[in-house]
Amino acid sequence: MATEKRDYYEVLGVGRSATDEEVKRAYRKLAVKFHPDKNPDDPHAEEKFKELGEAYDVLMDPDKRAAYDRFGHAAFGPGGVGFGRGAFHDPFEIFREVFGGGFGGGIFETFFGGGGGARTEDRRRGSDLRYDMEINLEEAAFGVEKQIEISKLDTCDKCQGSGAEPGSRRISCSTCGGRGQVVSSRGFFHISQTCPRCHGAGEIIEKPCQKCRGEGRIEKLSRIKLQIPAGISEGTRLRSLGNGEAGIGSGPPGDLYVVIHVKEHKIFQRESDDLYCGVPIPFSVAALGGEIDVPTLEGKAHLKVPAGTQSGEVFKLRGKGIVNVNGRRHGDLFARLIVEVPSHLNAEQRRKLEEFAAVCGDENTPMRKSFFERAKEFFK
Repeated sequence: MATEKRDYYEVLGVGRSATDEEVKRAYRKLAVKFHPDKNPDDPHAEEKFKELGEAYDVLMDPDKRAAYDRFGHAAFGPGGVGFGRGAFHDPFEIFREVFGGGFGGGIFETFFGGGGGARTEDRRRGSDLRYDMEINLEEAAFGVEKQIEISKLDTCDKCQGSGAEPGSRRISCSTCGGRGQVVSSRGFFHISQTCPRCHGAGEIIEKPCQKCRGEGRIEKLSRIKLQIPAGISEGTRLRSLGNGEAGIGSGPPGDLYVVIHVKEHKIFQRESDDLYCGVPIPFSVAALGGEIDVPTLEGKAHLKVPAGTQSGEVFKLRGKGIVNVNGRRHGDLFARLIVEVPSHLNAEQRRKLEEFAAVCGDENTPMRKSFFERAKEFFK
């Protein structure tokens, strides 16, 4: 199953028919909430902010939005419909365009009470990725190790992620003085913008790597081993640190999020840590009582059936369910007994069953007797 980035409409929390104004309103609300300068202690706020900027960039551009609605994220990958991986604008530049310039220290001081731009390391962090994994119920119950293959941007093996040709080096950007930001003054307004030369990195490469064109990463097929814990349930999201896309120019990598989907089982239904199944039993066992075998995920278990058991009665087998993912307890197995009525009787079987019916009285069918006493007014 292929990896994919989150749906842009989901990122902004809008419907696919959202107007430009609704998209912009959603972006303004979330961008302020997740801006890195407002969340200096949250390492994930930066990635969320970048994701919001990318989603806004696409959905506010009619051509990009039309391409995305038709082709999804493939529109912006290699061989896409006129857009490449560099088709997105800087998320901090988008933020400034939406909110406008501030006074003194710029838009960051106006909103968050502090000056300065984004942290260079965080801004060059690789994107997080999502992988949907399907497993069976036994694997979910007992845990399993899986190896997956994903195609993603990984560190360039020629320049080792630096983006520079061997022997070349990174030097401070002379345009911004290594700050990654340039400030322009318009009267008493001071507007801080991403440096157009180094694109916020604060550094430039003397000779960009020819293999990755200075980005420090290339598309590769990666094999990743994942340990699925026992007791995992449908929809659980596992995080694999550092297995997302490689960062730009030796920036930190993103993370891989694996979403678990559990296949439907042919025998058992699961509810939380408990299992449910239907078990057919012969008419004679239901009437006379006996012992039957009940399937469990660990093999068969024995169940004593009391005489006079009715179809649909449920029996609990304690501890035969699924272990809690936190390892605290086991769930239970609930077996619903289904009394199977004999069919295709031969002459002798039919005769004996008729003899049996003839000697049965109301005391043998108390449920039937009670029902007709309550319903007798409907038979007048």
